[in-house]
Amino acid sequence: METVVPYKDQHLRKKEQVAKMFNNIAHKYDFLNRFLSMGIDVYWRKKAITLLKPHNPKVILDIATGTGDFALEAMRLKPQKIVGVDISLGMIEHGIKKIQKKHLENIIELRLGDSEKLDFQDNTFDAVTVSFGVRNFENLKQGLKEIKRVLKPNGTLVVLEFSQPESSPFKEIYNFYFMNILPKFGKAISKDSAAYDYLPESVQHFPYGQAFVKILNELGFQNTQCRPLTFGISSIYMAQKPL
Repeated sequence: METVVPYKDQHLRKKEQVAKMFNNIAHKYDFLNRFLSMGIDVYWRKKAITLLKPHNPKVILDIATGTGDFALEAMRLKPQKIVGVDISLGMIEHGIKKIQKKHLENIIELRLGDSEKLDFQDNTFDAVTVSFGVRNFENLKQGLKEIKRVLKPNGTLVVLEFSQPESSPFKEIYNFYFMNILPKFGKAISKDSAAYDYLPESVQHFPYGQAFVKILNELGFQNTQCRPLTFGISSIYMAQKPL
């Protein structure tokens, strides 16, 4: 699988470039999410957490937590503890402020962390969530192996990630917006010339749908499933670690 990076003129590893990119856009990240998705990203997170609810997880790890939106949404599950990890300090700093405003710092903890080298014991978490983050892993399979390692037996993985619409004419309309309109607005607002070119390019190269399900199965996850959302713009993937 081709490695897609934000800053093609820089000789940094993908994870270093991704961290730099999110540090650059952290101050506008939440606004751009709402604006560019017309708020539908909020519905997607709610749907993903609703699907996790029957599993009743008490200890949750949120990988690529960013500013903590998915972790905050997961409070609907009434967990005992949520730990969010991200490689961008800028994103985490914004997330901590949001959590403190809601007085949830006794339940939600955000910290710097590498998805491919998680600083947790084996079999620690009832559930692991990743919202728009697996696409940014430098080594996708290594990150998924680490998730499986820290999950408890029978623990649940929930991944929310962009996919690609496949039905006309929505496919053509969406691709025009995603490839032409979104990057221009993203650049103008975030002041980062590469971040919103990287977004559609990374989505194009991500193995979405059954291709991602196949990878999960190959790595030993079970009960894997894919649920497309909003004509296939994004998808929710669910899987479990075997007993």
